[in-house]
Amino acid sequence: MVNVISSLGAGSGIDTQSLVSQLVEAERAPSEQRLDTREAKLEAQISAYGTLKSTLSEFQGVLSPLANNDTFNARSVVFPDTSIITPNALEPGAQSGTYQVEVVDVAASHSLAMAAAADAQTALNLTGALAINFGTWSYVGDDPEADPLSFGLNAEKAALSVEITSTDTLESIAEKINDNEEGLQASVLNVDGQYQLLLTAPSGANNALEITASGDAGLSIFEFNAGQFAAVTQTQAASDAHIRVNGLDVYRDSNELDDVISGFNFTLNKAAEGEKLTFTIESDTDTAKQAVRAFVEAYNSLYQAAKNLTGYSTDEDNNRVRGDLATDGSAKAVISQLRALVTMPVQGIDTSFNTLSAVGIKTNRDGTLAVDETLFSSAFANSFDKVEALFSRTTSSTNTYVDVGVGSAIRNAQNGSYSLNITQDPSHGFVNADDMSGLVYPFTANANHSFKIKVDGIESETLTLSGTFSDGNAIAASLQSLINGDVNIGETGARVDVSFVAGQLVFESRSFGSSSKVKFTEAGSEISDLGISTALVGTAGTDVAGSLEGVAGFGTGEVLLPDLDSDLYGLNFTVREGAAAVGSSTFSFSRGFAGEMNKMIGDFLASSGPISSREASLRDQLDDVSDDREALDRRIEKYEERVSAQFFAMERIISSLNSTGSALDGILERLPFTASKN
Repeated sequence: MVNVISSLGAGSGIDTQSLVSQLVEAERAPSEQRLDTREAKLEAQISAYGTLKSTLSEFQGVLSPLANNDTFNARSVVFPDTSIITPNALEPGAQSGTYQVEVVDVAASHSLAMAAAADAQTALNLTGALAINFGTWSYVGDDPEADPLSFGLNAEKAALSVEITSTDTLESIAEKINDNEEGLQASVLNVDGQYQLLLTAPSGANNALEITASGDAGLSIFEFNAGQFAAVTQTQAASDAHIRVNGLDVYRDSNELDDVISGFNFTLNKAAEGEKLTFTIESDTDTAKQAVRAFVEAYNSLYQAAKNLTGYSTDEDNNRVRGDLATDGSAKAVISQLRALVTMPVQGIDTSFNTLSAVGIKTNRDGTLAVDETLFSSAFANSFDKVEALFSRTTSSTNTYVDVGVGSAIRNAQNGSYSLNITQDPSHGFVNADDMSGLVYPFTANANHSFKIKVDGIESETLTLSGTFSDGNAIAASLQSLINGDVNIGETGARVDVSFVAGQLVFESRSFGSSSKVKFTEAGSEISDLGISTALVGTAGTDVAGSLEGVAGFGTGEVLLPDLDSDLYGLNFTVREGAAAVGSSTFSFSRGFAGEMNKMIGDFLASSGPISSREASLRDQLDDVSDDREALDRRIEKYEERVSAQFFAMERIISSLNSTGSALDGILERLPFTASKN
């Protein structure tokens, strides 16, 4: 090819090489221009979709607070400057009102100092076990500084058992004690050259410590119980916090209070009886108002940006400019759906207040939104709860024993009101011990009062009841603490409640459902004194049963789940005992306007959504342009070869004619009648 091109013009004297280049360029130009135009358009569309996605994502950020109920439950408080109480947190939905708080006393932790030794790391050469219980101490003369008199067990706190070996030191014993989940702390202190073990319980009068030792007699240095306490020093008695709220006496076991005034967390620093602190918690509607106004402003910005992309706009020179997505049906469909949602009523809420117009938001002729200040102010002043329901998620049930919740698949649930019928309440598994009304009190348990119990399929270690009890309730409390403190049962979260009813001990699992079971698997030789044996037959719990919109739900424990293919998938229903007696009822679910729009945009922006699909299509078309360019190059190369060959042939003909002409000239010159005459 190079030889052909380089030979062009050699015979004719014409610049045929330039002519070939011009012909090739003329052949290429129209196709290349079409490809350039197509490529530029596709790249502009892809870039425009990037702008659209960014704009939608920014709009989502504005929608999120509006879809959050916390925005409508914002609270404000002005707290007096004081060292008596420290306010920690004011949660959305905190109980509004004016409060007067007086701190009568602060909570204190039970602290015991024991086992003085010259070295914290020297083995004590003692073997046995320490049984640590939590509860309430009464003292001689009701004086916490006097000797302990009697102990009432806290059944809600698991009993602790600490094994002591001959190699244990004060430090190793402290480490063993600290390995608990009940908040008990152990430390070793150097006091005047002697090391002592200091135990500090969680604060509160019902978290005081009772310590009983078994094994070597020397372990009495750790004991603090009604019969043995001389070797232990009580450095601080347990007590509850005592405050007065608007004149009402309130007691708590901690100085950090989060359940006295709902949603308001504060810490008691010191007692100041007689000094009253007054403060007011108020609803902060301004937060919600700002969120709604921000939505209107953001929507208008989104709408204008989308309009410029999918329609026509005017540039700075007042020229009409067509958007890069003006002919893109997918982009227009996205914007059309957003516009339609703005005017649609929200399902699942009060039909008299289910559109944006109810809160004073109207649509202008150009498609933007505006706020009618009169209606806006009236809605917030008189129907604030309805404003919240309009924008954010709400659930409700006419069956007061059913709570409607949401799960991870909530995007699938559809707004609306639905029917609900609970046909079977959930229940706990339990086992009743045999009658023990003949038991003589005070009753003292011994090593033969041992057993193993299986709770929700988890079997305990061998447990041994110890102590002296004045009645069946005391035995029940001790058994509950003992079982819940078992290492096997405790690790799984299984728990039992033990009660004493009509002369019988009742062991009930705290879980619901068919897997909720209680069974004694091993019984010591004397545990039958309490009516306990392996022959006891328990009753398994039941799973909740019911239907949703006439379709049977799936019950597991106290939770009822809808069918996977239903409009309710993503919701869950927590059912309490008593729900079945209500019979048929209804419930409603709405994710609110902001929630619906947020979901719609999320669907648009999803990897499987319409925008990603359209972008993929445009990129494929852009790849096609590259393929077409390669095809064009191949076609032009062949065209150039063909044209060059034609010109080369022409050159050969011309060259041949030139040679023939030269030969004829020579012949003519040699003819007689044409010969030159000298």
